[in-house]
Amino acid sequence: METQTLVNEICPTTAQQWVKNGAILVDVREKYEVAQLAYDVPNIINIPLSVFEEHFTEIPKEKEVVLVCKGGGRSLRAAGFLINNGYSKEKVVNMQHGIIRWVQKGFPTKGDTSSVLVNNAADNCCGSPSEAKTSKDASCCDSPNSDGSSCC
Repeated sequence: METQTLVNEICPTTAQQWVKNGAILVDVREKYEVAQLAYDVPNIINIPLSVFEEHFTEIPKEKEVVLVCKGGGRSLRAAGFLINNGYSKEKVVNMQHGIIRWVQKGFPTKGDTSSVLVNNAADNCCGSPSEAKTSKDASCCDSPNSDGSSCC
């Protein structure tokens, strides 16, 4: 049986720390999605998943890289692709729950967050939005993530 390399996943709070420490955020959403709502961080690259295989070499191998999308699924695929194409498993991670959780946590964005908040209010890890903790760095999850943190 062929050995598969699993992708490390981090939460939005940890992803924000990675970016502050110089990591590149790679958003694999389509251009029209990014035009509606984008992550507002330095060192961000948009390479849509639809053209990722043709453009992934634009991502520097020596940098730490956080893959992101809307909900975490497409970016997980892209992170796995990078690792299986020579990128270090220690330097490439997927951000769980995508921009949906990023917005719920109140992290910086550009654009209209209403569609993400309205359409995904029931998806809040704490139940209803009124039950969510008010601090951006506070965790509302009981179980730790694969990176050892307890944030959502």
